[in-house]
Amino acid sequence: MFIYPNQYLNKVEDITIEFLQKNKIKALILDIDNTLIDYNKNLKESIEKWVKELRGQGTKMYLLSNTNQKEKVEKVANRLKIPYQHLAKKPFKYGFKKVQKKLQENPENIAVVGDQIFTDIIGGNRCKMFTILVDPIDKKDYWYTAWKRPLENIIKKNYKNKQTKEKK
Repeated sequence: MFIYPNQYLNKVEDITIEFLQKNKIKALILDIDNTLIDYNKNLKESIEKWVKELRGQGTKMYLLSNTNQKEKVEKVANRLKIPYQHLAKKPFKYGFKKVQKKLQENPENIAVVGDQIFTDIIGGNRCKMFTILVDPIDKKDYWYTAWKRPLENIIKKNYKNKQTKEKK
């Protein structure tokens, strides 16, 4: 189903090099807000360490954000030393396809990582990329995201139930 991710994890730091190799992932397209930084724009050291470690193992990375706040995205990008694209208009394919070209990888070798089903997951799925849903870093959300969370929580619950049934 196009609203379900290929994988659901608690946080980005749970994505390991072994996981990426097992799933033939060579590149990550990363969301920023509530995936890498919290509402107050704080970036945890553990995320910086995680990025450095994966990049050191050869994983390509690209930041893709819907925000119109270029300075915010640029600040995170500079700190993590990752190229970026803002005003992505996710879940439309355009931003994902543009980044795919820059990464020079096939869609099945790219994972889209984000905290929102209706932007990151649906967009990545539409582009035939591997999708990884993570829990939001912060409970506080921007108004344009907050109204979608109750519906996303229902989808997450259904996804978890489906996964549990498949394991039996």
